[in-house]
Amino acid sequence: MWTPTEEEKYGVVICSFRGSVPQGLVLEIGETVQILEKCEGWYRGVSTKKPNVKGIFPANYIHLKKAIVSNRGQYETVVPLEDSIVTEVTATLQEWASLWKQLYVKHKVDLFYKLRHVMNELIDLRRQLLSGHLTQDQVREVKRHITVRLDWGNEHLGLDLVPRKDFEVVDSDQISVSDLYKMHLSSRQSVQQSTSQVDTMRPRHGETCRMPVPHHFFLSLKSFTYNTIGEDTDVFFSLYDMREGKQISERFLVRLNKNGGPRNPEKIERMCALFTDLSSKDMKRDLYIVAHVIRIGRMLLNDSKKGPPHLHYRRPYGCAVLSILDVLQSLTEVKEEKDFVLKVYTCNNESEWSQIHENIIRKSSAKYSAPSASHGLIISLQLLRGDMEQIRRENPMVFNRGLAITRKLGFPDVIMPGDIRNDLYLTLEKGDFERGGKSVQKNIEVTMYVLYADGEILKDCISLGSGETNRSSYHSFVLYHSNSPRWGEIIKLPIPIDRFRGSHLRFEFRHCSTKDKGEKKLFGFAFSPLMRDDGTTLSDDIHELYVYKCDENSTFNNHALYLGLPCCKEDYNGCPNIPSSLIFQRSTKESFFISTQLSSTKLTQNVDLLALLKWKAFPDRIMDVLGRLRHVSGEEIVKFLQDILDTLFVILDDNTEKYGLLVFQSLVFIINLLRDIKYFHFRPVMDTYIQKHFAGALAYKELIRCLKWYMDCSAELIRQDHIQEAMRALEYLFKFIVQSRILYSRATCGMEEEQFRSSIQELFQSIRFVLSLDSRNSETLLFTQAALLNSFPTIFDELLQMFTVQEVAEFVRGTLGSMPSTVHIGQSMDVVKLQSIARTVDSRLFSFSESRRILLPVVLHHIHLHLRQQKELLICSGILGSIFSIVKTSSLEADVMEEVEMMVESLLDVLLQTLLTIMSKSHAQEAGEYVSCLLSLLRQMCDTHFQHLLDNFQSKDELKEFLLKIFCVFRNLMKMSVFPRDWMVMRLLTSNIIVTTVQYLSSALHKNFTETDFDFKVWNSYFSLAVLFINQPSLQLEIITSAKRKKILDKYGDMRVMMAYELFSMWQNLGEHKIHFIPGMIGPFLGVTLVPQPEVRNIMIPIFHDMMDWEQRKNGNFKQVEAELIDKLDSMVSEGKGDESYRELFSLLLLEKVEQETWRETGISFVTSVTRLMERLLDYRDCMKGEETENKKIGCTVNLMNFYKSEINKEEMYIRYIHKLCDMHLQAENYTEAAFTLLLYCELLQWEDRPLREFLHYPSQTEWQRKEGLCRKIIHYFNKGKSWEFGIPLCRELACQYESLYDYQSLSWIRKMEASYYDNIMEQQRLEPEFFRVGFYGRKFPFFLRNKEYVCRGHDYERLEAFQQRMLSEFPQAVAMQHPNHPDDAILQCDAQYLQIYAVTPIPDYVDVLQMDRVPDRVKSFYRVNNVRKFRYDRPFHKGPKDKENEFKSLWIERTTLTLTHSLPGISRWFEVERRELVEVSPLENAIQVVENKNQELRSLISQYQHKQVHGNINLLSMCLNGVIDAAVNGGVARYQEAFFDKDYINKHPGDAEKITQLKELMQEQVHVLGVGLAVHEKFVHPEMRPLHKKLIDQFQMMRASLYHEFPGLDKLSPACSGTSTPRGNVLASHSPMSPESIKMTHRHSPMNLMGTGRHSSSSLSSHASSEAGNMVMLGDGSMGDAPEDLYHHMQLAYPNPRYQGSITNVSVLSSSQASPSSSSLSSTHSAPSQMITSAPSSARGSPSLPDKYRHAREMMLLLPTYRDRPSSAMYPAAILENGQPPNFQRALFQQVVGACKPCSDPNLSVAEKGHYSLHFDAFHHPLGDTPPALPARTLRKSPLHPIPASPTSPQSGLDGSNSTLSGSASSGVSSLSESNFGHSSEAPPRTDTMDSMPSQAWNADEDLEPPYLPVHYSLSESAVLDSIKAQPCRSHSAPGCVIPQDPMDPPALPPKPYHPRLPALEHDEGVLLREETERPRGLHRKASLPPGSTKEEQARMAWEHGRGEQ
Repeated sequence: MWTPTEEEKYGVVICSFRGSVPQGLVLEIGETVQILEKCEGWYRGVSTKKPNVKGIFPANYIHLKKAIVSNRGQYETVVPLEDSIVTEVTATLQEWASLWKQLYVKHKVDLFYKLRHVMNELIDLRRQLLSGHLTQDQVREVKRHITVRLDWGNEHLGLDLVPRKDFEVVDSDQISVSDLYKMHLSSRQSVQQSTSQVDTMRPRHGETCRMPVPHHFFLSLKSFTYNTIGEDTDVFFSLYDMREGKQISERFLVRLNKNGGPRNPEKIERMCALFTDLSSKDMKRDLYIVAHVIRIGRMLLNDSKKGPPHLHYRRPYGCAVLSILDVLQSLTEVKEEKDFVLKVYTCNNESEWSQIHENIIRKSSAKYSAPSASHGLIISLQLLRGDMEQIRRENPMVFNRGLAITRKLGFPDVIMPGDIRNDLYLTLEKGDFERGGKSVQKNIEVTMYVLYADGEILKDCISLGSGETNRSSYHSFVLYHSNSPRWGEIIKLPIPIDRFRGSHLRFEFRHCSTKDKGEKKLFGFAFSPLMRDDGTTLSDDIHELYVYKCDENSTFNNHALYLGLPCCKEDYNGCPNIPSSLIFQRSTKESFFISTQLSSTKLTQNVDLLALLKWKAFPDRIMDVLGRLRHVSGEEIVKFLQDILDTLFVILDDNTEKYGLLVFQSLVFIINLLRDIKYFHFRPVMDTYIQKHFAGALAYKELIRCLKWYMDCSAELIRQDHIQEAMRALEYLFKFIVQSRILYSRATCGMEEEQFRSSIQELFQSIRFVLSLDSRNSETLLFTQAALLNSFPTIFDELLQMFTVQEVAEFVRGTLGSMPSTVHIGQSMDVVKLQSIARTVDSRLFSFSESRRILLPVVLHHIHLHLRQQKELLICSGILGSIFSIVKTSSLEADVMEEVEMMVESLLDVLLQTLLTIMSKSHAQEAGEYVSCLLSLLRQMCDTHFQHLLDNFQSKDELKEFLLKIFCVFRNLMKMSVFPRDWMVMRLLTSNIIVTTVQYLSSALHKNFTETDFDFKVWNSYFSLAVLFINQPSLQLEIITSAKRKKILDKYGDMRVMMAYELFSMWQNLGEHKIHFIPGMIGPFLGVTLVPQPEVRNIMIPIFHDMMDWEQRKNGNFKQVEAELIDKLDSMVSEGKGDESYRELFSLLLLEKVEQETWRETGISFVTSVTRLMERLLDYRDCMKGEETENKKIGCTVNLMNFYKSEINKEEMYIRYIHKLCDMHLQAENYTEAAFTLLLYCELLQWEDRPLREFLHYPSQTEWQRKEGLCRKIIHYFNKGKSWEFGIPLCRELACQYESLYDYQSLSWIRKMEASYYDNIMEQQRLEPEFFRVGFYGRKFPFFLRNKEYVCRGHDYERLEAFQQRMLSEFPQAVAMQHPNHPDDAILQCDAQYLQIYAVTPIPDYVDVLQMDRVPDRVKSFYRVNNVRKFRYDRPFHKGPKDKENEFKSLWIERTTLTLTHSLPGISRWFEVERRELVEVSPLENAIQVVENKNQELRSLISQYQHKQVHGNINLLSMCLNGVIDAAVNGGVARYQEAFFDKDYINKHPGDAEKITQLKELMQEQVHVLGVGLAVHEKFVHPEMRPLHKKLIDQFQMMRASLYHEFPGLDKLSPACSGTSTPRGNVLASHSPMSPESIKMTHRHSPMNLMGTGRHSSSSLSSHASSEAGNMVMLGDGSMGDAPEDLYHHMQLAYPNPRYQGSITNVSVLSSSQASPSSSSLSSTHSAPSQMITSAPSSARGSPSLPDKYRHAREMMLLLPTYRDRPSSAMYPAAILENGQPPNFQRALFQQVVGACKPCSDPNLSVAEKGHYSLHFDAFHHPLGDTPPALPARTLRKSPLHPIPASPTSPQSGLDGSNSTLSGSASSGVSSLSESNFGHSSEAPPRTDTMDSMPSQAWNADEDLEPPYLPVHYSLSESAVLDSIKAQPCRSHSAPGCVIPQDPMDPPALPPKPYHPRLPALEHDEGVLLREETERPRGLHRKASLPPGSTKEEQARMAWEHGRGEQ
């Protein structure tokens, strides 16, 4: 049964509870819980962290605490009954805990460890507080430590400052704002103090600390290292003032034994002293710690004969010094002891011993020496500050060590009343003694005794130094052989006060013999009494004492015998007739000097003081004695204060008439003496005296009389010192007067009351009279008035004892009112006057409401005057603060209403004016004070006050001025941040007061300024204030912790909502005047709606509809609202305001409102476009602020920029974002894109002289100048981006402008620039980029990417793997899709991110440039990959039934063409796909294209060798020929023959007859080309390679023979082969399938891995088709499915031909080749792109150790050039182009050697496939079915082998640029060359001569030309080839097919402008014949292409073609 708890209400969780039971409440250790019910060991309740969640928890997990329960029942509140500071520590530590961990994460390690230390300290201090075992003082001290640490931590963690009073957190509701402000200030100061010096004693709040802080030195002797003394020593430490040349402290004595340890074993570790009471002035003196070392032993240390061993003498040994000034800095910095070593020096001459320390300090090194380096005193020092009580409290450990208190010789700066001292310090100065007939001087020892009057020696009255016990006798140290010893040794005589009078000192002088007996012989004595006959003590001076002779037999038993003798010269003068027959005779030649210094609180040395105290003995001298009292020292007066006062009042009573004035003056002197800081602590003694001992009942009459007389005299007297002193003594004079009157009244039962009252009133009239005097011309009078005003407030408390509050208040009002106005007094007097008022306000009198009613008007009057004139503002603010503080504390009283009313009338307006002035000068301190005063006043005001205030305005103008002022002050208050950010309590209270005040004032605004009297200025001011208020950082509760948020909401609610409601209602009240605030208030209101508070948004967003409506009514549209909203939205969102929910709410609320309007269509359109803008802006902001990649930021900016331009046509915003985008491109080093971006702005400008305003970073200038500057900058960026072709038109444009202005200098510069660009185009290397298609699918992508596809221009050297990794790192949440198919709706709409990436091939626009014969390859290369808007991607698939024997029949290609929104490159590296087109290419068309391209490639390569563009190395040609011939022999073109020349096929496809004819022609052509190639090969082949050549000739014969059956026209032997020795027959060779071994060698990236699609190799012209899946990254491990023989069936590809109608322009084909089992060959198969990467197990891959049948291939590899990692375009710069495509020789070469070649048309090629060559021996391991395998995501496995690049000595063709579809099969170690899309040039006329018979000059036309690139020789071993080859990416490019070429003509001077729309194609020369048409029938014209270069090259090519024609 659950029962409500009675006592168990609050507890702390002591063990975490997981809530594993039903309805269990999860609790963490340390949480606090509120308990509601209990049941059998379980509680039910809530955690204070989550008060809304109730649950049960075990009772034994909870530690109960006492608590106060209020409002018992369902809604009860529980407050723990513990010290508030404990609660605060708990809450603070919990808050710090999470922040502390964050410090570690943010690498703020230093603060992390400091904070941990402070947190541990706080836990410990909290434990101490909770223990309950501390005294009150200790509790206070612990609390002080806690608050210092709490404030320190809060400061360093950036948390709020906590205002405190007496270590308790204050409640802001209980105190005035002024007090709260002061508490914040004092808390801030204490934090700063604790930060700079943690835990230094700081003054308590409200405590005026006028006392100087005494300093103390703690000194501890650690050890004395010496090794030569071997005797006991005494070490005396003292403080010495070098400047004064005297000791200023007692001596501290340490007695050590001969081993260096303390003589008293108890003193171990306790040899320490505290030198006390050093003032700040002392610390600035030239102080030294001086240590004198006295040894105790033999007379001479090193001479054992001198003196017997049993006799010990005190002998000087050495001295050490330490300068305090030198070590003070280090002592101040550290808080603990610090060690120092003092080197001990010995005196060279004992007679100078008394000055040794001075000599050491002065460094007079001749007079002292160091006995050895090891002599030293090790001491530790520590500087302590504070009074002794505090030192004792803070350093208990120090006092536990048997500390010796070592005092100053005199009194300290502050003499405490209870400090009783009676010390006489005696210094043994020197003596002069006779030799006494001896040959050597004496060794003199002085012995001293203190004797009482009766001759008894006083025990323990001599102290050699602190730290040792007192003794009864003193023995001086002995100076060896010195008759004039100088000792300088100080001895303290602590003689009891009762024994002082009558005591005397006796000094005995002995000679210490060093002979064997070692006697000490007495030879004289001296004496001195301690007090003189007149009762004064021995004066502080040097005294010369007479020396009397005596000997050992003399007796001193009867001391009266010598006491009657004169002791010194003064004594002798006093008694001249001394009989000479006495026992003791004075030695006139000998003298002895001592000096004394008395420090006593009981004895005096002053004769005048004694005379005063004993005035009755000499009554006639009273006048004189009273007059001389002023000259007695203050120390003497305070010592005898009570006695002196008693004496004075007795004298006054004795004869008032005679002595009255003198006693008054003496009394004034003593009172003023107590104002001195040194004697300030004696004031309580005076107070006690007045209260308890004062008995002058009649004194008041005389005191009042004298005082009045002084006041009245002040008008006439010139010298007023005595008057001013009397004014300063006013407080105590009144205390005496009042106490005297009370005593009199008590004695007489209240007689003479009226006389007393009237005398006081007369006195006040005199006071007013003094204050009313004009003091402008009299400085003395000014000082008198100032003294009076200063003392005046101190008398109120005394008067209140005799008068009522109202009476005293009237006195005070009259006095304050008598002061002249500000205008007539000097500034210093102003200050004094205000200080007097301030002290009046702070006095007890002012706390009575009766007196305030009387005093407040006069006080406010004076303050008002000062504020009006802006004078003494700080003092005024202090006074106001005090007034508000008093009013707040008494706010329960009804009188307060009246007082507040008074203050509102007098102060409100002038306060506002003052604040405006201060804020304009930015005086933060003063502003803070006055703001707190204003807020205090406003907080005190209630409805009535506001009502009166508003009613009292005479006119609306006055009201308007007032409203403008107060709104302006409030605005400034929020703008200027008068209170620091961490003053959260202050800021929240301020906001609360402002919102309350505004609610009162808004009704006045509405009532007075709405209808006819509408005033825009006031309303605007109001709106601005409201907007600023809602946007205040301190009110944004979303960013603070939940606990703090709850606290604020509980106390104040959400003030933003309150103000928003107020703002909305005021807006509605405006009515038709709303139009005045459109568009001005749109921005501010938008800022308010962006505040992340749903309620504020709901209230404010509809205002925009209102604005639209009003503008629509007025103008018929709402263009202004639209424009302003868009402008402001941009800047605010970029500042971080707004979010997705705001966008939705904005759209929802406004659409709902707009729906009901007549203008709904335009409204909806506007709201929609703003919403869409917001989407983009939010995306943009998220990209910018996050750690996003450059790509995302650029994409986002482009998206936003286009939106501004196209959708909402905001030119200025558009231009801003152009520049932002440009800056981003520059940062990413995308210079070309940066140039295109700036070009957008440039194109908006005209070449006109229209002036433009300053904008962004542009100055004011003309449009022409700005456009010129932009052009120059753009040209510069194009140059940096190596896009010179784009820069040239701009150069021309600028040149045109300069020419028209005759600015030849600029013209010259720009023309030179243009020329340099042409040079750069021809000379500098440029890399061709890859292009990638990326699809972004899923709703998690940013808006501008969501469900869109883009084509991206890759970075230099970037291939697909790298690009994919980059994209996945940019979108780490994204998943890579593993198929190329278009995603379905499920993916498009899911909350995820999917990326689909594959490479695409550019389709260039400038085909005409690419087809011009004479255009250099460098130029063509640029146009192939720039200004490209269309991209292509191919995917093979089977249509219809598959023929297992020959799959080429059914293998089609799906070709996708993507069209972009803009050409690349442009303002971004990527653009969105605008349109996709899908076309299917038939197998026959593909075959035509492949064969055609292979022919083109062969011709190009042969041409290079003919023109000797390739130097020395014939390998490339060898391999190319071998690839084609061997592939043909082993079944290359045979597969095409089987597929397409078959009768069945021809019958089934009658429409393909023309295409079949074309394929046949191409095959015939190939035979001719091969013939020419072999002829060239024979000419250049190396002798060692002759067998290979022979083999090629043989195989060529077989190839021709195999084709003869199909084409009888080939029966003639090619002339190129006529010189060979091998007979040739016309035999048609059949093509055999690929061998299993060959398959093992196939590239693991080969097409056989492609999506399960089978690819079959054909001949050297086998098909070349890429798959779309090939562009995806394949990552799968599989196992071999079919046997190698079966694989063969999956490798046949069909090749559609684009030359027929309906075909596609660009064909991308995969070529694969097959090797016959009979020939040792590596199959040259074009693989799928490198992006189709398969991870095969090693067992499935081919082994590098090849069987014999592949030996040819390996041998061939030795001929290959070594791998060199360089970009392809850098390697093959001078490429020969056919049909605009560079033949890919190097690639082909490697593919032929190694095997798997890739489709060069496809950009999805890995490194190896695209410009360099890679060896891959991995076996295929995918089961090759019809369905694609499942592909895991995002793993990239690269090929382990490396490419072998072509040698630069081989033909320098631009392989990276080709888009090839050629392939060949490898045989005898040489593989086929693969290339695509090559057509024929227009053929030259046939020639009759053969190649062999050609004139040599035709072949060697450019033999003498310098080769464009120097040959580089490479070598490569087999193992290097097989094991260390790595793929390197390289681009390939396609040329558009199916273009009828034009005959070459002169190229235009410049290609068309790249960034403008394409220019129309050039007109053709009608007369030029297309030769090919006339030669023989062809299906279509093929594309023409010329190698770059000269006429010679052209002639050579023509000659070759002529020769071929003859054949």
